[in-house]
Amino acid sequence: MTVKRVSKSDFKAKALEYFRLVESTGERMIVTDHGKPVLEIRRYENSTLTPLEELRGSVLFCEDAFEPIGEDDWEAYK
Repeated sequence: MTVKRVSKSDFKAKALEYFRLVESTGERMIVTDHGKPVLEIRRYENSTLTPLEELRGSVLFCEDAFEPIGEDDWEAYK
Protein backbone atom coordinates (compact mmCIF):
# COMPACT_ATOMS: atom_id res chain seq x y z
CA MET A 1 0.00 0.00 0.00
CA THR A 2 1.39 3.37 -1.01
CA VAL A 3 1.28 6.12 1.59
CA LYS A 4 0.20 9.49 0.23
CA ARG A 5 2.63 12.35 0.96
CA VAL A 6 1.56 16.00 0.95
CA SER A 7 3.37 19.21 1.82
CA LYS A 8 2.29 21.32 4.79
CA SER A 9 1.07 24.09 2.51
CA ASP A 10 -1.02 21.67 0.42
CA PHE A 11 -2.38 20.05 3.57
CA LYS A 12 -3.34 23.44 5.00
CA ALA A 13 -5.33 24.29 1.87
CA LYS A 14 -7.13 20.92 1.67
CA ALA A 15 -7.13 19.63 5.27
CA LEU A 16 -10.83 18.77 5.44
CA GLU A 17 -10.66 16.96 2.10
CA TYR A 18 -7.64 14.94 3.30
CA PHE A 19 -9.29 14.14 6.65
CA ARG A 20 -12.33 12.75 4.81
CA LEU A 21 -10.09 10.73 2.49
CA VAL A 22 -8.16 9.16 5.38
CA GLU A 23 -11.38 8.51 7.29
CA SER A 24 -13.11 6.81 4.35
CA THR A 25 -10.20 4.77 2.96
CA GLY A 26 -8.26 4.05 6.15
CA GLU A 27 -5.00 4.84 4.36
CA ARG A 28 -2.31 6.81 6.17
CA MET A 29 -1.06 10.18 4.98
CA ILE A 30 2.36 11.73 5.62
CA VAL A 31 2.65 15.53 5.86
CA THR A 32 6.06 16.86 4.87
CA ASP A 33 7.97 20.06 5.58
CA HIS A 34 10.56 20.82 2.90
CA GLY A 35 10.37 17.18 1.79
CA LYS A 36 10.94 15.72 5.28
CA PRO A 37 8.13 13.75 6.96
CA VAL A 38 6.85 15.57 10.06
CA LEU A 39 3.31 14.27 10.68
CA GLU A 40 1.36 11.10 10.07
CA ILE A 41 -2.41 11.33 9.67
CA ARG A 42 -4.28 8.05 10.14
CA ARG A 43 -7.74 6.85 11.05
CA TYR A 44 -8.32 6.26 14.74
CA GLU A 45 -8.66 2.59 15.60
CA ASN A 46 -10.53 1.97 18.82
CA SER A 47 -8.90 -0.96 20.55
CA THR A 48 -10.47 -2.95 23.34
CA LEU A 49 -7.08 -4.37 24.26
CA THR A 50 -5.12 -3.08 27.23
CA PRO A 51 -1.69 -1.57 26.47
CA LEU A 52 0.03 -4.74 27.72
CA GLU A 53 -2.16 -6.93 25.52
CA GLU A 54 -1.31 -4.77 22.50
CA LEU A 55 2.42 -5.19 23.19
CA ARG A 56 2.25 -8.96 23.82
CA GLY A 57 4.42 -10.76 21.27
CA SER A 58 6.14 -7.59 20.03
CA VAL A 59 9.55 -8.47 21.53
CA LEU A 60 11.13 -10.93 19.14
CA PHE A 61 14.38 -11.58 20.97
CA CYS A 62 16.02 -10.41 24.17
CA GLU A 63 19.26 -12.11 25.13
CA ASP A 64 19.40 -10.97 28.77
CA ALA A 65 16.84 -8.39 29.82
CA PHE A 66 18.55 -7.75 33.15
CA GLU A 67 22.08 -7.26 31.81
CA PRO A 68 23.25 -3.62 32.03
CA ILE A 69 23.58 -1.78 28.72
CA GLY A 70 26.78 0.16 28.07
CA GLU A 71 26.77 3.65 26.55
CA ASP A 72 28.10 2.33 23.22
CA ASP A 73 25.33 -0.30 23.00
CA TRP A 74 22.35 2.09 22.96
CA GLU A 75 22.20 2.37 19.15
CA ALA A 76 21.73 -1.40 18.90
CA TYR A 77 18.70 -1.26 21.20
CA LYS A 78 16.77 1.47 19.35
